[in-house]
Amino acid sequence: MAWRANNRTLQILGAAEKGRYGVLAAIVYNVEHITAFVRAAESRRSPLIIQLFPSSLDQTPSLIYAASAAAKHASVPISVHLDHAQDFHQIQHVADHLPFDSIMVDMSHYEKEENLSKTSRLREYCHARGIAVEAETGRIEGGEDGIMGTGDLEGILTNAEDVEQFISAGVDFLAPSVGNLHGDYGPKGPQLDMDRLGQVFQALEGRANLVLHGTNDFSPELCRVCIEAGSPSSTSTS
Repeated sequence: MAWRANNRTLQILGAAEKGRYGVLAAIVYNVEHITAFVRAAESRRSPLIIQLFPSSLDQTPSLIYAASAAAKHASVPISVHLDHAQDFHQIQHVADHLPFDSIMVDMSHYEKEENLSKTSRLREYCHARGIAVEAETGRIEGGEDGIMGTGDLEGILTNAEDVEQFISAGVDFLAPSVGNLHGDYGPKGPQLDMDRLGQVFQALEGRANLVLHGTNDFSPELCRVCIEAGSPSSTSTS
C-alpha cells in the first residue's frame, strides 16, 4: 500500500525500531501543550507523536487542526494520533474528516471476539483513507480521561495467540498488556513482565510495531530496558 510510505506515524515508529531508540507519544489538551512539546522535540532533535483523546474533539474541536499544523511545520518528524478511540461511528467520522495520521482503535472494553471483529472492520476503513491503526492486546487496567475502563473485565496479559489474532486483523502497531497500567502504579512502582514483553516483540516478527502504554512512572532505566526488549514508542499522559 503506497500510503504506508507517506504515513508519518509509521515512518516515526519504523525509524525508531530500526535505530533502537524510544519516541514519546504525549497527550495534549491545549495549544500551550502542543507548543511546549514541539519546542522540546525540536530542541533535542527528537521525533514526537502528539496525541489527543476523543473527549478533546468535543471540548476543543480546533485543537486537532493546531496539532496538525504544528506537526507539518516542525523541523523534526512529528505525527498526530487519536488515542483510545472507542466509538465505532466517531472513528469513521474522524477518518473521513480530521487530519490524524493514526488512530488507536480501542475495542478492549469488548470481549476478545467482538474486539477483533470491530478492530478489523475499522482498520479496513482507516487504511482506505491512509490512516494507520493501533490496537490494544490483552487488557491494560486503570483509567484515562474520558475513556471507558475495563474494570469489570478480567485483566489479561498479552500472549502469542493475541499477537497472531491482531496481526490477522491487520493492525499496524500493538500496545500489549505486560503489567503496565493506565494511571498510578502505587508505592511499588511499575512491575513489568519483561520476558513477556520480549516474547511479544519476537512474535510480531516485524509485521507490526510494538508500543507501550502507561509509562508516566517509568524511570529512564526502565524505559531503556523496554526499548531493548523491542518497544520504540511509549505513551504518556500529561
